[in-house]
Amino acid sequence: MEKLSFEIQINADPEKVWNVLWGEITYRQWTTAFTEGSFYEGTLEEGSIVKFFDPHNNGMYSRVEKNIAHKEMKFLHLGEIYDGVESPQNWGEATEAYILEENEDGTVLKGEIQTPAEFKEFFESKFPKALGIVKNLSENQL
Repeated sequence: MEKLSFEIQINADPEKVWNVLWGEITYRQWTTAFTEGSFYEGTLEEGSIVKFFDPHNNGMYSRVEKNIAHKEMKFLHLGEIYDGVESPQNWGEATEAYILEENEDGTVLKGEIQTPAEFKEFFESKFPKALGIVKNLSENQL
């Protein structure tokens, strides 16, 4: 398992950054960094299952491990989805966390990922771009 960390300073308050991360429209915008047309189904309540899809009905499903509004969202990835069918995976503690820390300039957004080695390169190339889009949306939307 590889542990990856990314962070970006955003000149907006944590509530605004949070809303960009998890709002239906803005989520679709910033996740284009990973796959064009990405979206999620389900609620973000702790303990609930969320399904992350691409436009072809493929993706992954995860359990919300932590949801502290405007502070932290953490997912435990459980499996993949192919043509809408769930396929459990033995990824162990494959997690993805978004941590928001308020400071005098706005918010530091941190992404912390525990991932199997085969996904390391993907995240290293895509995650900084995704955070840049979150920054742009957070700083430039009304």
